Amino acid sequence: MFGSTVRGAALTAVVLAGFAVSCAADPATPGTASSASSASSTPSAASTPSASSLPDASEKVRDAFAGLQATLDGSCTPAECAYFLGRVYDELHGLDAAMKADPKGPGHFPEPIALVAKLDAELGGDRSFRNLKEHQTLLIGTRDKINTWMQGHPDDYR
Repeated sequence: MFGSTVRGAALTAVVLAGFAVSCAADPATPGTASSASSASSTPSAASTPSASSLPDASEKVRDAFAGLQATLDGSCTPAECAYFLGRVYDELHGLDAAMKADPKGPGHFPEPIALVAKLDAELGGDRSFRNLKEHQTLLIGTRDKINTWMQGHPDDYR
């Protein structure tokens, strides 16, 4: 039994070492990105923003949209209505912020940003459950309209 355990441990060590080497060779790996960037202390063309950095920023829109889509199956049941409406509100505003910060610029997302602005004007800065419940139709309608808009712009979330 001891011999097979040692061989198994050795095999595991070899596999993990190979994995670590292959991961270290990938500059996109988060753990190696910081060491790679700290290694070059002199400014160069590689330190300026490039097209390869755009997917990282656009990923924020994709992630925020995924969060909004996660609310599509939810509903305002008596036990979870406050949570649900608050989450829809938060997801809409997370997506709004991501769109405004996207490298394509806020002008690339005119309709969703305008829909959130309209929602905010109606809510009057009041995020309380009472106010969200009062504006539930507008809140859910805004979510659904933005979902439809994004579905029509697959380059922005795929």
